[in-house]
Amino acid sequence: MTKAKQKISFEEIFQKLEDIVEQLESGTPTIEKSMELFEEGVKLSTQCRTKLDEADQKIKELVKSSENTFDLKDL
Repeated sequence: MTKAKQKISFEEIFQKLEDIVEQLESGTPTIEKSMELFEEGVKLSTQCRTKLDEADQKIKELVKSSENTFDLKDL
C-alpha cells in the first residue's frame, strides 16, 4: 500500500488543515503558493467530510433498533 493510500486519521487531516490556515493567514506565501495551499485545503476538507459522514453512518448503524428504525440520540 502506498503512503497516499494509507489510512490517515481525522485528527491528522484536521491538523494539516489548521497548518494551512495559519500559513494563509500569515500573508507570507506567494499567490502561487497560496493557490497550492488552498487546493490542498479543499482536498483535505473533502477527506474530513468523508470521515465525518462515515462516522455518522456507523453511529446510526449502532443505534439502529430491532425494528430497523433509527432512534436518533444526542451524543
